[in-house]
Amino acid sequence: MMAEPYSMIIIGDGWRSRFLCRMAQAVPDKLRVNLVVGHHADRLEAIARDYGVPTTTDADAVATTSADFVAVVVSWPATPGLVAQLAEQGRYVYCETPPAPDMDGLRALWARIADRAELVQVGEQYYRMPGHASRLALVRSGVVGTPNSVEIASTHMYHAVALIRDYLGIGFEPATVNARSFTAPMLDPLHFDGWEENPQPKPLETQIATIDFGGGRYGLYNFVDNQWWNPLLSRRIVIRGSLGEIVDDAVMRFKDGVPMPSRIEYRRLGRDMNLEGNEVATASFDGSVIWRNPCPGSYLSEDDLAVADHLIAMGRYARGEGPEIYPLAAGIHDHALGLAIGESARTCADVRVEGEPWMDAR
Repeated sequence: MMAEPYSMIIIGDGWRSRFLCRMAQAVPDKLRVNLVVGHHADRLEAIARDYGVPTTTDADAVATTSADFVAVVVSWPATPGLVAQLAEQGRYVYCETPPAPDMDGLRALWARIADRAELVQVGEQYYRMPGHASRLALVRSGVVGTPNSVEIASTHMYHAVALIRDYLGIGFEPATVNARSFTAPMLDPLHFDGWEENPQPKPLETQIATIDFGGGRYGLYNFVDNQWWNPLLSRRIVIRGSLGEIVDDAVMRFKDGVPMPSRIEYRRLGRDMNLEGNEVATASFDGSVIWRNPCPGSYLSEDDLAVADHLIAMGRYARGEGPEIYPLAAGIHDHALGLAIGESARTCADVRVEGEPWMDAR
């Protein structure tokens, strides 16, 4: 007998709310939206029409609607109070990043719900993307030995920090952040709202930072304004270990007495005469599968797939069927390190992150 889809209530009626509804629509056997609650009747009407889900402007409806978890996708300032309120009511909460906008907010949120923090998980899906999931599988298998450094030129702030910590396999160790900003003209033709009609080079800021975790372990952060969307900028990741390194999908390590190159290979459907659909199916390394599409037949992009997988894992956790997906303490700590990058870039001085109350969480 097929299990009931994992169910969620979504609080918020912006683009991120629509994003989560779209994920549930793509995998209806695994995810279901029981209710969307928001302030804007016109947005809610559009969500109901486009995704066939119930909507309301009545915030009290959350208390009378059952679901495995509540997804909070509201503004940064509104997030911590709502997350705390729901946790205090005993609800499982999926909180969009970041859990609070600034250090004072992060500390206040932790102080308020530290004793029930296990109810709150954070929507940090990047490590579930096929490429990152595959590289993490290799790092954890010891292919390049003990990881000691990670360079990320892909995404920003807390997302990049989360990946750095994950690849290094470290917890909430104290860290010293040193960052600088550089501005130079660059073409930036594609944005969230679409392509520019006649793009011209304009000043874009690049932030570069080192995050020193001690013991020879560090992260190198490199992000350009709008790097997520700009098709002229590549995404780069380098993981160095005691026995070799991974650069994007290329692996070089010492094996059988010689330096040995290998690659992560992806089986992508829909190419050439393949008629199975249009999605990535598997990733393999040296003849072994190291990642499988968790939602085959959904035809989701890689980022969408990671979000859907993260939501499904949240449902499992809320039902007691699986482990935590990304604990509140992790979401808070990664944003604290991201904020330290910004502060160091502004002040041109080192910023130390240590002694915070969530750093004792396990």
